[in-house]
Amino acid sequence: MLELQNFYNAQRVLKSILRTTNLLHTPKLSTECDVYIKPECLQKTGSFKLRGAYYKISQLSDEEKARGVVACSAGNHAQGVALGATSMGIKSLICLPEGAPISKVEATRRLGAEICLVPGIYDDAYARALQLRDENGYTFVHPFDDENVIAGQGTVGLEVLEQLPDAQAVVVPVGGGGLISGVAYALKAVRPDIKVFGVQAAGAASMVESIARQKRTTLEKVSTIADGLAVKEPGEITYDLCSRYVDEIISVGEDEICSAILRLLEEEKMVVEGAGAASIAAVMFNKLPLKGLKTVCIASGGNIDVNILNRVISRGLAKDGRLCNIEMELPDKPGSLVKVSSVIARLGANILSVHHDRTANRREVNACILHITAETKNAHHVELIKEALSKEGLKIL
Repeated sequence: MLELQNFYNAQRVLKSILRTTNLLHTPKLSTECDVYIKPECLQKTGSFKLRGAYYKISQLSDEEKARGVVACSAGNHAQGVALGATSMGIKSLICLPEGAPISKVEATRRLGAEICLVPGIYDDAYARALQLRDENGYTFVHPFDDENVIAGQGTVGLEVLEQLPDAQAVVVPVGGGGLISGVAYALKAVRPDIKVFGVQAAGAASMVESIARQKRTTLEKVSTIADGLAVKEPGEITYDLCSRYVDEIISVGEDEICSAILRLLEEEKMVVEGAGAASIAAVMFNKLPLKGLKTVCIASGGNIDVNILNRVISRGLAKDGRLCNIEMELPDKPGSLVKVSSVIARLGANILSVHHDRTANRREVNACILHITAETKNAHHVELIKEALSKEGLKIL
């Protein structure tokens, strides 16, 4: 059974391997509460996962270490296991979903692990890892549902209290629940009055569903840009700990996650992945009862694929009304495009692309469909542009 001493022991073991992630004060993120970020995206391997993986491996017996370790992961746990195992001279085999970001796969390989790509999602990789464990006698290192892993992750909570003793609330991303279980247990053991909130992606809200139904629930499917949170079913241990120690768990949408990634990139010069941005998104969009509270958001990881980052930035700009796509029916005659571009220029927007479509269905025979993508200031600015175009007799589709 977990005890607070497990967390202090993990903290002692991890002291030699971890990078210090000092809190970053970010008052611009919310007008409701005073926000600090715990930037685990700057941790070695780019994620908090190193904590639990390394501590778990350090506590294995010599016999278990000699057999080598096998793990499953969407990417971040993989890197933690690889670094931990390699640094202790242990063989590691990691099962990753085929759709895992290439950057995470290659980073895991560079850290010394053997890679096994598995068709499907995290749960498929998990099943394959268990099969390989049984076939070859490897020691399995679970990504979240293990007491030593949870104790390692919970050292994040101990550090929060050391760095901000008067913190009143901590907001944590939730996938399988290893991080929030450890953080909540450690925080509540030391400061029972502190609030602990969890945040999941709406497309992978397995813990939200489980808490609501008061039993572990398996989702039929998961779909989210936050691949680190894409878990169909929470762990048995983590569900129990969340039920007892977490005050509330909510979900955020894809656009909100993208907007949070963009905000951190622009204002704090910090790169976070979808999972790491979930906690920030919840605070930015006032999803939690945090008014007036000194709040710490855990930015759990920063391992985002650069190709995905490009899409995320576009999505985040659109969410903020700073990138808009307008489709309209336009008379197919000289001067029509000049009228459109003049209106947009007069209102201070910047046209990025223009596309005429003469094959689409339209009301008038001598008309075309015009698609315009433009840089805008905000959602209000977009509405002003649409109103001005409509006043010119153009049909906005």
